[in-house]
Amino acid sequence: MADDSTTSEEPKLGSGHHKEEVPDRIYLISYPKIVFLYPTLFVSIVAAIFMTIAGESAYVGGNREHMAEVMALVFLGVFGFNMTVLAFDFPRTTSLTLFFLGVALFMGAWMLLRFNPDIVPALTNVLKGLRPWANSQMYWLFSGILGLIFICVGIYVRFDYWEVRGNELLHHHGFLSDLERFSAPNLKIDKEISDIFEYILLRSGRLVLHPRNEPRAIVLDNVPFISKKEKQITRMLGALQVQVRQDNN
Repeated sequence: MADDSTTSEEPKLGSGHHKEEVPDRIYLISYPKIVFLYPTLFVSIVAAIFMTIAGESAYVGGNREHMAEVMALVFLGVFGFNMTVLAFDFPRTTSLTLFFLGVALFMGAWMLLRFNPDIVPALTNVLKGLRPWANSQMYWLFSGILGLIFICVGIYVRFDYWEVRGNELLHHHGFLSDLERFSAPNLKIDKEISDIFEYILLRSGRLVLHPRNEPRAIVLDNVPFISKKEKQITRMLGALQVQVRQDNN
């Protein structure tokens, strides 16, 4: 009888289903919205490098368009998209659909006027007069300023972050490492995706923590990889509850 019981348990142990390891601690950082400007920073650096190598007098398509004008249009387009993300919230797929519909209509109208300039001559002349231009120094300066702000943000968040452990929630803040402690067991977590674009850019969202015996909820905005963080916290607290029940038994 003893041999039969051991052989029946072996396939369960070697079934190949590995549980994910529960982390000892999870760090939660709430970033300012400026971090969503990283696409603009990337395009600015690329434009600065290209303009430095190719030169400001480079042409594309023969003598029709300056590369400086093309790079400026690309930069302004990405910058405009980033500013739209910062200025408005797109909480639902319907708003996302309307946004892309507006972009598609704008691009369609622009292409129509470009290849058929006689449809609306006055508007076509206005568009032809728009010839944005920037040299490499402008892109380098913009990249340097925005990059410096990113560095300052990275330093700042190292002095203001949250740490979730198995039995407590810690808030580290201040240059002198001030510490606040909250009870982690029975911690309620709410995950909110308030903006689809912000979630696409950094997988970020709002995390609302409800510690036990605390009258106010803790709201953390712009937490990167929020779905992964929420699952890790849930696994950690779930494992803690199982251990407590086993100890009680």
